[in-house]
Amino acid sequence: MAKKKLVIVESPTKARTVGRFLGRDYVVEASIGHIRDLPANRLGVDVAHGFAPHYVIPEKKKDIVKKLKSEAREAEDIYLATDPDREGEAISWHLAEALNLKDSEKIHRVEFHEITKEAILRAFAAPRSINTHLVEAQQARRILDRLVGYNLSPLLRRKISKRGLSAGRVQSVAVRLVVDREREIEAFVPVEYWTIDVELSKLRGSGRGRARTFVASLAQVNGNKPDLVNEEAAKSVVEGLERSSFEVADVRQREINRQPAAPFTTSTLQQEASRKLGFSAKRTMAVAQQLYEGVEVGVEGNVGLITYMRTDSTNIAASAQQQTLDFIRRTYGPDYVPASPRVFKTKAKGAQEAHEAIRPTSVDRVPDTIKGYLSQDQYRLYKLIWQRMVASQMAAAVYDSVTVDIVAGPAPADRPYLLRATGSTLKFKGFTAVYTEGHDEGDETEDEKQHPLPPLQVGEPLKREKIVPEQHFTQPPPRYTEATLVKALEENGVGRPSTYAPTLSTIQERGYVERSGRQLIPTALGKLVTDLLAEHFPDIIDVKFTAGMEERLDDIASQGEPWVRVLEAFYGPFESTMRQAEHAIPEVSIEPEPAGELCEKCGMPMVIKFGRFGKFIACSNYPTCRNAKSFMVKVGVKCPQCGQGDLVEKRTRRGRLFYSCSEYPTCDFAIWQRPLPTPCPQCGGLLTEAGKTEAKCQRCGTTVSRTDVVAEEAVAAGSH
Repeated sequence: MAKKKLVIVESPTKARTVGRFLGRDYVVEASIGHIRDLPANRLGVDVAHGFAPHYVIPEKKKDIVKKLKSEAREAEDIYLATDPDREGEAISWHLAEALNLKDSEKIHRVEFHEITKEAILRAFAAPRSINTHLVEAQQARRILDRLVGYNLSPLLRRKISKRGLSAGRVQSVAVRLVVDREREIEAFVPVEYWTIDVELSKLRGSGRGRARTFVASLAQVNGNKPDLVNEEAAKSVVEGLERSSFEVADVRQREINRQPAAPFTTSTLQQEASRKLGFSAKRTMAVAQQLYEGVEVGVEGNVGLITYMRTDSTNIAASAQQQTLDFIRRTYGPDYVPASPRVFKTKAKGAQEAHEAIRPTSVDRVPDTIKGYLSQDQYRLYKLIWQRMVASQMAAAVYDSVTVDIVAGPAPADRPYLLRATGSTLKFKGFTAVYTEGHDEGDETEDEKQHPLPPLQVGEPLKREKIVPEQHFTQPPPRYTEATLVKALEENGVGRPSTYAPTLSTIQERGYVERSGRQLIPTALGKLVTDLLAEHFPDIIDVKFTAGMEERLDDIASQGEPWVRVLEAFYGPFESTMRQAEHAIPEVSIEPEPAGELCEKCGMPMVIKFGRFGKFIACSNYPTCRNAKSFMVKVGVKCPQCGQGDLVEKRTRRGRLFYSCSEYPTCDFAIWQRPLPTPCPQCGGLLTEAGKTEAKCQRCGTTVSRTDVVAEEAVAAGSH
């Protein structure tokens, strides 16, 4: 009987998908991730002898290794088909070492960025050897993180009376960014300023019905930018405008082309899934992994739907680009195809340009045609990836933009006021027919806010309808969300695609950062740990230092820089700092936060504590009183069903956020959309979020502007 060829991948799902394409001559097995690692109960690094790592096979992996060894002995050839990045390269190397095959001629490394028949057959036709530079870069990162974490984490636990504390190169920088932003917000002093808008209309109507009105904003007073620092200054200008006549001084028309965004990288996918789908980074990567490894799609069987999802490159394969252009031409017409195929330049520091962006493996698998085979999360994320890819290769959106300058004053020879109105209309949809990129707070561009203007001529007099002075206050920088924190980490060169999601999960699980809605807020513990590290280990949480270390690790992978030299340069100063910090850092305790309620068993105040599974509420009289219960995040809304309980945040077993009554199981009210404190203006029912700009009543179905809701909440808050 002819010997078969053994293929080893990481997961059973990937094994099933790959096995379908290779046929009966191949046996495909899964290693279930890493089969060797540094030991869990000791450092596992011989610092005195070149940082030699001591790898062990965890107990739960020994049966897997035993089975793989048996299969390897019987195989004609062995193909290591792990993921196409440093982590995947390291898994292949560990497999070769653990199976005693590192010098065997029958072992081959194959690499593919999508799990499709074409890509797999192409990879198996051109196997290569294991890339030792990539392995050494991953090994250096693993050892570096172990040296930092294994030394710093116990130090924190000794000095702060808290369980479960940890520190790390990337996670501690991430916490610092959140803490620094919160302190910027706390120190921010609002400054008052006023704006003045004037609603104007044509003296002659523009067709049947009422004359069209439009709004112009005050731009200059006597040739200078208006200095409206208070109500008195604004009132003086309003009085002048009330005595003025208005005339069109200039009309400027131009065409604006908006270009589509690049296909997704890991970072931009996590950001956009957060903005548009409300997914955490962890949830995004879990769903993307499923789409990459393979989903059962009708007669096609198990097929990988997207390319590899850990990447910092915006490149796409020429064949995929051509397929997309052909699809656009067939579906939307030749006008939607750009004059030349789009090529995007990767912006991330240290990006691996040889890799591909995240895209569908076939753009012809339109999301709605395979929706029935996907879970809701899989469908929503796949649709986002598909839309982004198609849009990235489409023609620009074209806007007609008009800017009108209007002069005002008491007489033709005395026009001290200059007002400006801008308007834009969509002339050609281009890529926006498929997709428009989401935005973080305050990031919308002016041409996206369409305000059509009536046709106006230079010298045309205008009628003043009303003057609208408005008070404003400068705003502090917004808190980070998961999306904007990932963006900040990437822009600063801290971490890599594989680290973003686990970093965000870790800083929340450790109790350093909390989520309120989508905002990330540092806890008292997060501030305390950050301050201690900033004082005694400034390099560890310094953004530039950490980014520099990432570049050194990249140099190991790309240029073969000796990995031991990189570790030596770091560890000498770090070890010295550790010795000093052991004596310099005082023991501190952090007082539990009051829960705002009394213990129903003994009457003592309840406090908020952290445990293995996050926050909980316990009696301050512990251990005399052991009363404890789960912690609930209230959203400030009474339950509309029972009227007694509060609506609180909860999560399903899969981590999906929903809102339910705090009196459960007595009251079983629950809803997916986030409730808003303001009642429906029509019926007084419960309003919930319905996108960024609207809110919807759950009782009568009325849709209202979120801007109006926010304004009502602000008035209510001011009246108290």
